[in-house]
Order: sequence, then C-alpha cells, then structure tokens
Amino acid sequence: MLVYTLLILVAGGLQVLAARVQVTWDVGYLNISRDGINTWRAIGANGQLPIPPIYVTQGDVLELTAINHLDKPLSLHTHGLFQRNSTYYDGTGMVTECGIPPNAQFTYIIETRDQCGTYWVHAHYEMEGVDGLRAALVILDQDTSLLDEYDEDVLLTLEDWGKEPYDDHIKQLQTIAEVDMPPNHPSVLINGINANILQPIRFTPGRRYRLRVVSMSFTYWFKVRLPGHTMQVIEADGISSHPSAVDGLDLCPGQRYSVIITAHKSLDYNYALNVTFYNDFIVEIPGATTLYHHVPIVYNDNAPVKTFPVIEDKDVKWADELVMEPRDEQVLLEPVDQHIVRSVKALTKDLGIPIYAFGNYSYAPVPVPPLLTALTTGNMALSPSVYAPQLNAIILQHNQIMELELRNPDSIIVHTYHSHGHAFQVVESGPVNKNSSVPVKRFKGRYPMRRDTITLALGQYVRVRIKADNPGVWYQHCHQEQHNYSGLAFTLVEAPDVMQRTLHVPSEMHEFCRILGHPTQGNSAGRVGSDMTGIEPPLAIHGHADSSDT
Repeated sequence: MLVYTLLILVAGGLQVLAARVQVTWDVGYLNISRDGINTWRAIGANGQLPIPPIYVTQGDVLELTAINHLDKPLSLHTHGLFQRNSTYYDGTGMVTECGIPPNAQFTYIIETRDQCGTYWVHAHYEMEGVDGLRAALVILDQDTSLLDEYDEDVLLTLEDWGKEPYDDHIKQLQTIAEVDMPPNHPSVLINGINANILQPIRFTPGRRYRLRVVSMSFTYWFKVRLPGHTMQVIEADGISSHPSAVDGLDLCPGQRYSVIITAHKSLDYNYALNVTFYNDFIVEIPGATTLYHHVPIVYNDNAPVKTFPVIEDKDVKWADELVMEPRDEQVLLEPVDQHIVRSVKALTKDLGIPIYAFGNYSYAPVPVPPLLTALTTGNMALSPSVYAPQLNAIILQHNQIMELELRNPDSIIVHTYHSHGHAFQVVESGPVNKNSSVPVKRFKGRYPMRRDTITLALGQYVRVRIKADNPGVWYQHCHQEQHNYSGLAFTLVEAPDVMQRTLHVPSEMHEFCRILGHPTQGNSAGRVGSDMTGIEPPLAIHGHADSSDT
C-alpha cells in the first residue's frame, strides 16, 4: 500500500502564487492484476495503475489533458468541482459533451479559486471509471491559518475492484437470474494496492495528522475507525466544517471526509485503522461480501498492537452531515421557489434485472447533449418540451432556490445521490412511510452542512436545498454505477438564458460531436421545438408510484 503524506513544514509553507498545473493522462488499456488474483484488461493512464493523486493549491488552474487511446469515446469528470462558468468542462459524457473520440485529445481547464478540499477525478463515459480510470485530487487550502490545526496531511483512497471488466460484468447480469447483485464480488484497494498487502502509516507521538479519506468506489460502502483515538472531522466533500469529535466515518460511493487525529504521546502500543467494506443490499456471503481490513498505525516497531472490545455499529458515533456545521456558516437557503420530489422507482425486467428511475422515466442518453440543447434553442430552452422525457430535466431560473426531496421507498436496495455543479445543503431526513418508527431528523445548529454526495437509506427520504447560481446543465445521479447505468438519474438545466449569454463551448467539442455522429444544436433529437422524431420513446416506470413527483 502506498502512503501519500504531505509534511506541513511551516504555516506559510504552502502560500504560493497561483500556478498553471499541467497534468496529462494518456489513457489506454493495460492487463493488470490489482487484487493479486485476477488479471484483466483495465483502463489506466500513462501505462499505469494506480494513477498518482493530483495535488494543487487553491487558486491554481489545473490543465488536465486526456489523450484517448481507447476504442471508444472518453470523458473525465472532476467529482465535486463546481466548474463555475464552465459547465462544458464537467466531463459528463452525453450530458455536457459528446466525449473525446478515439485517437483524439482534449484539455479540461479546471479553476480552483473558489474551492479547496478533497476530491477525485474519474472517467464519466459508460463504465471507464469502474475499469480503473480514477485518481484522487487534493486542493490545498489557500488560507494557511488552517495549517496550524495539523502537522501532516495523509491521503487514504478506498476502491472496490472487480474480477473482470465491467462490460463482462453487465453481460453476466444479463444472462443470470440475480436481482441487482454482482455475480463476482469485488476486492478492496487501499491507496490503489491490494488491501491484503498493507504498509503501515507511521505516527510520531504528539503530532496531528489530517487524514483525507476518499471513497473512489462505484458500488460498495466503507466504514473507517481508529479505536483508541478520537477523530475530529473537519471536512465533508470539499466543504470545511467546524471540528466535531466522532468515532468513525461511513462513506457511500463518492464521498470524502477529512479528520484530524492527534497521535498519543506514548510509544507503548501500535494500533489498527479498521476499514470495513460492505453493501447492505448484497446477499451476505461470509468472506466475500463484508470484508475487514486493518491498516497498521505504527508508533514503535517493537510495540504490540493494542486491542479493543468489539463495538456494535449502533453504538458508534459516526460523522453525520445533519450534525456537522460548515466553517463558512452559510445560513439556510430561503425562501424556497420550487419544491421538487424525486422518488426512486424500479421496473424488474427479464431475469430479475431492474431498470431504475428518479421520477417517472428511466434516464437514457439522447443524440444531442442537453447542454447543447440549452445553448442553441433560444427562449425554448426554458421549456421542458425541447428536452426528451428520459432526461428527467428540471429547469431552474437563475438564483432560484430549490428544495429537492429524494425518496427511497425501497425496503431492500440502498441508493446514493450525487450532484454535479453543486454542494447541496442537507436539511432533513425521515421515513417515506409516515407510520414508520424511523425518526425525522433535521439539521442541528444554525447552519446546515453542505456536501455533494449522500446515502438514500432504506425507506427514507432526504431533503436538500440548492441555489441555482451556477448556470449550466448538471447531471444528478446515483453513484452506484450499476444503478446509474440502469437509469437512476436526472438533469438540472440551470438558467439556460444566462448560459446563452455567458458560456462559449470550446470549438473542439463541437468537432468531436460531429466526428461521433451527434448533432450539435436543436432539441434532444437535433430537431426544432418538441419534435422528437428519431428518439426511442422513454421507458416509463411506475414501480413506486408517487403522485407528488414534479
């Protein structure tokens, strides 16, 4: 296991002039065994996996060049970055771009002046991210006073890693009668390496460590605890928070946390950082589903590892976005202009394979990326009629405040929600069924925490608020890639009139669409008005009918 550590030399040591940081990923296939068992054709960059993390300082401009040596289009998404005034660099295939064609290259320009914290980069065209194309991205804070809170910066990336390319995985799902269960359960990678081969993280007595934990997962959850130490959580998904003491972190696919851990003064014992790899909706198979790994925390090479009694999860104080408060103390967004409800719905097709929807239609890509529709249809861009129903488009006027209620009525399948272009305020959670014993929980304190990825628990809803202050088209989806692939997504079309005045899509993107055979203007079908001739009819789903879906 590689350990990525940044030593904080002096409080002002990271205060540098803004720079242009150039990173090139020559993306291609490579046969590799990352779990020490299975060798298969994965996707890497510059002939390697894992891909090294990217470090920049707030205010830098990251120029990320992707050279596509795959046999299909490619796009790169910087997970958690707002891409303010540059939605075309969001890197969502067939939403904000058509993709980079094979043997072409493109440079994503990523501004960091308004954000700092812990993020990651992954492919966002079909299943290329699942097959390996992912790496952590750390934006170091420009406010050097925060460096007084810790001495070293340690990165811990967590990945689920399959037994075969995801295309093969999907083919298996299409030929076996399993309900939403991967036929071959993945392995765990910690900092890109087989979690069964763990190198220690070394602690020096009295030093304070900022541990950045990144779930670069596409299906499974991770729980992280360090018994014998208190974690002070200071960040969730790139949003700095007031420090609060917790016992552990529970991360769904795509989430990130930073915690500060103060090392003990004694050298008498070593410890173990416990990483639990699990998924509540997978049928439990001992030794194959829930997996337990222990990262050695070494104070003294000759000391024993201290043991602790087993504590049930219900007795652990987990980091909780409804308890945390943002450091910038942003107040609750109000008044609400639109209250939107989106329910998870499912339709079971042949062999028990489900198709999903966030609302009434299962999401499906269309010939014209919705960003180009929003930019080329004039005043009609404010009308739902130019967006195919399967885009599930929500149209917001500039600076409107939306309260979005996300419901998961399912009693078996846990889901997630990831928002591109925004960190939403987490306002409330509670039971979908009002007769349930699950309590309603509202944010505590005066300032609701913000983040960009959240769990939708069984039979529960989550209410979040978003201000439409970032004109663009933003993909909203479940970050379990199998569910995303099966249609659990919708789009926010945010201030299209402002987009048309202010956004200028790079000319290469238009050319890439033409190379790949996609129109670059008009409605979703490349036509005028509501004429959707040539597009397959949307798949309507009424599995969890909810008349309040809007």
